[in-house]
Amino acid sequence: MAIRFVLDRPLRTLCQILLTGVVLASLASTDWDFSLITRRATALYGASIEGRHRVDEWRAMLDGRRPATDLELLQRVNLFFNRELHYVEDIDLWGVDDYWATPVEALWKGAGDCEDFAIAKYFSLRQWGMPADKLLITYVKVLNPERPHMVLTYYPDGDGEPIVLDSLTDSLEPADARKDLLPVYAFNGEGVWLPDATDATIGSNSIAGDIKQLSRWQDVLNKMKAEGFPVEGNTP
Repeated sequence: MAIRFVLDRPLRTLCQILLTGVVLASLASTDWDFSLITRRATALYGASIEGRHRVDEWRAMLDGRRPATDLELLQRVNLFFNRELHYVEDIDLWGVDDYWATPVEALWKGAGDCEDFAIAKYFSLRQWGMPADKLLITYVKVLNPERPHMVLTYYPDGDGEPIVLDSLTDSLEPADARKDLLPVYAFNGEGVWLPDATDATIGSNSIAGDIKQLSRWQDVLNKMKAEGFPVEGNTP
């Protein structure tokens, strides 16, 4: 599948790659048992009235009537997490430089950083029945000042321009309007995509180092399995 991210430079084709030693897995498309999930969360993370309330609100959002269009669904999910979660850096929230939280962990804390927002939005949209090939969790550079960031991108079709769901804004914007973002890699439960290796603008990125972080994706899925979510696929 050809994936494109439109920015201030010409379109870049993203090519699927295989990861040595990492097998991507996804959540099974079944109903989630939130009574089990909240019991598991309490046992794993401690009792939290506020955390349980936020998880209940998440369940209510997912149990609601599906919006008529994908765009309305994207807006609902984007707004929900942007309002329920406060942005906090990993070092301040978890005491480590890089930590990928499950949606339940983030809601239990009421906080997370950019990847936690993107992951929670991804799983919510998948639970709504959004096909995996329309969604990519995309690691980007924010330009000026340069810093790493992560967003969720929605592709209306295989060659269409994606829409960006971002923790930094409630607005849904097409990628070509986000001239402040440069894609580095993207992934979902089915694979990983990198910019064309011949693109010299990526040369300053340590792509191999970034890709190694996808073991954190497996960590997220393993934690979600412990929380009571049905996970399908093989894990290392």
